[in-house]
Amino acid sequence: MKVLLVGGGGREHALAWRIAESPLLTKLWCAPGNPGIAEHAELVPIGAESIPALVSFARDNAVDLVVAGPEAPLTLGLADALEAIGIPCFGPGAAAARLEGSKSFTKEVLDAARAPTAAWTRFDDPAAARAHIRAAGAPIVVKADGLAAGKGVVVAATVEEAEAAVADIMESRVHGAAGATVVIEECMMGEEASFFALCDGTRAIPLAAAQDHKRVGDGDTGPNTGGMGAYSPSPAFTDAVRDEVMERVVNPVLAEMGRRGAPFRGVLFVGLMLTATGPRVIEFNVRFGDPECQVLMMRLRGDILPALLAAARGDLSGVSLGWSPDPALVVVMAARGYPGAVTKGEPIRGLDRAAVVPGARVFHAGTARGADGGIVASGGRVLGIGASAPDLRAARDAAYAAVDALDWPGGFCRRDIAHRGL
Repeated sequence: MKVLLVGGGGREHALAWRIAESPLLTKLWCAPGNPGIAEHAELVPIGAESIPALVSFARDNAVDLVVAGPEAPLTLGLADALEAIGIPCFGPGAAAARLEGSKSFTKEVLDAARAPTAAWTRFDDPAAARAHIRAAGAPIVVKADGLAAGKGVVVAATVEEAEAAVADIMESRVHGAAGATVVIEECMMGEEASFFALCDGTRAIPLAAAQDHKRVGDGDTGPNTGGMGAYSPSPAFTDAVRDEVMERVVNPVLAEMGRRGAPFRGVLFVGLMLTATGPRVIEFNVRFGDPECQVLMMRLRGDILPALLAAARGDLSGVSLGWSPDPALVVVMAARGYPGAVTKGEPIRGLDRAAVVPGARVFHAGTARGADGGIVASGGRVLGIGASAPDLRAARDAAYAAVDALDWPGGFCRRDIAHRGL
């Protein structure tokens, strides 16, 4: 099989690593990729959102499967354009990708499917949003309706903080057009978990769960980010919780999307709050999480490529994936200033030392080649330092040993990844 992987972050590095191991693979390209992905795939200089160029490349090179890593090309219709020329794509069409592209659409689908979620209201007018906040009180959650790279959510502890979030999102447009509308929700209490299910439009098979760390600082302090680390499995996400989420959320939502004429194929990322009354949906994503994908790929047993192809073709019958009982953990190394403006171009040394720490694995996210051929930081989240071991504490120790092997003065990370699990 010839495969084109779309994207260039840590999630795509993890997918490239596992796809490259498949005995079915004859050629793997990645567009645009990164220096870490180049170890597994031939890089193609096409941006992840350049839909016509991606489709032309897939057609001209007789690609058998396109795997979409990030959400943006899916919301822009990559899967639809590929379907039109007979090439399967792992990832939903644009109509189904609205489950991530619009939070208010997601809430409407959840309500129609009678799936448990937070009470919510949508606002297009900032004054009306502020009036609602003052009436409801705090804590309260303010979300930009559109795509905001994981940064468009504010869990406000006070009314003043929530009103400031409305001003930033709707009036200052800190997230651009994504903030034209906001969704304001009740603040659910509990423990968060990320659960993934492979879907073919009508049926789903459960994958595994992970726990992400969204806030930038130790102790879950500071602003929300795209994710500062993750671990899997999550002790709070039991088999009973998994079965309840499949029965009350995943299967009804798949049925509802089918009724709407937008069948969902790909991986459904269910962001959950594990409350005292059971799991409730925070959000959906229409792709693997980043950094959750890295820990899932470290735990995966078997060949992922047939499963991706089966989902893309709309027939998961007979597909099963196994998971190592050994926990996996990833620590995100970010550039100074993240999630705000960051310094780019700083050299990162010691990657070879980090890679040989027993149990450790280095995933590239925001990296590039410098003028001297070395690796430099080129983004906000730059590296994912992963590790797997027989127990969670050993995995954490190995990951931080690999972090400490790096020589990158401009990088930082949280030092408490997996603190809940431990």
